[in-house]
Amino acid sequence: MPVDINELKSYLAGRGKRVDAALDACLPSPNRRPSTIHKAMRHSVFAGGKRLRPVLCLAAADACLGDPENAMPAACAVELMHTYSLVHDDLPSMDDDDLRRGRPTCHKVFGEGMAVLCGDALLTEAFAVLARIRPTPRYRTGDFVRELAETGGSRKLIGGQVMDLEGEGKPLDKGAIVRIHETKTAALLATSLRLGAMSANATPVRLDAVSRFGRALGLAFQVIDDILDVTQSSETLGKTAGKDAAADKATFPAILGLDASRREAARLTRTAMRALDPLRGNADRLRQIAEYLLVREY
Repeated sequence: MPVDINELKSYLAGRGKRVDAALDACLPSPNRRPSTIHKAMRHSVFAGGKRLRPVLCLAAADACLGDPENAMPAACAVELMHTYSLVHDDLPSMDDDDLRRGRPTCHKVFGEGMAVLCGDALLTEAFAVLARIRPTPRYRTGDFVRELAETGGSRKLIGGQVMDLEGEGKPLDKGAIVRIHETKTAALLATSLRLGAMSANATPVRLDAVSRFGRALGLAFQVIDDILDVTQSSETLGKTAGKDAAADKATFPAILGLDASRREAARLTRTAMRALDPLRGNADRLRQIAEYLLVREY
C-alpha cells in the first residue's frame, strides 16, 4: 500500500512522544543524588533520537493484535540498551565521536569516567524496566529478560562491536560486514520487534514473522546508515559524517559502491516485507515504516 509520508511521520512522532513520557517516568530525577550520573543519563536518553526501536516494538504489538501499552516497558528497555551502546561506542577508546543526535556526546559533557558509568547505569536500568512487563500465557517475565540479555551479550551486541573494532583497517568482505551487523543493528531491531510481539502473546508463526522482518530490516537500515555517512553532512545526520572512512572501517559502500549498496538495501527491504506475509493486513504499519526507512535522509 502507498505510504502517506505525512501521516506516517505524525504516527512516528506521536509514538515517540509516548515513549519519551514513559522514559521520563522511569529514569531517576536529575536532582536525585548523585545528580551527575542522573543528568548524564538524561542527557544521553533525551538527545533527540528517532526512537525507531521502541516504535517498532509498539508496532509489533499492534501487528500481533496486542495492546501497545503492554509493550511499553519493553519499548523503554530496548531504547535504554540502545542508548547505552551509543554512549560507550562514542568513547575515545571505541569509535571516538564528539557528536551524537546533534548534541555533544556524553563523555564530552561529563567526562570519560562518567560516560562509562552512564552507559553501565542505562544498561542496568533497562532490565529493571523490562522486569515490570506483564507476562502473557505464552511468555513469562523471565522470557522477556532473557531475550534482551542474550541480545546485549557477547554473542550479539557486544560481540558485534568486538568484530567491528578488530576489523578496522582490515580488508573485510561483504560476508564479514554482514556478520558484524547481524549481531549489532539487526539483532537489536529484531529483538525490539520480538519483545513487542511477545507482549501481545504472539503465536510462534507471528513471532517468527516479525523476527525475520527485523533481521532483514536491520541490515537494510545499516546499509542506508553507511550510505548516509558518505553522502550527508554532520548537520543533517546529527552525528559526525565521514567518520567510518576516517576510522578505516569496512562499510557496505566501501565494499560494494554506492549504487550497489542502494540496490542491496532495496533487496533487503523486499525480503523484510515478504516475511510479514503471515500477518497480512495487520502488519501494514510495519511495512510503511520499512518503506520509509529505505528513503530516509538522516
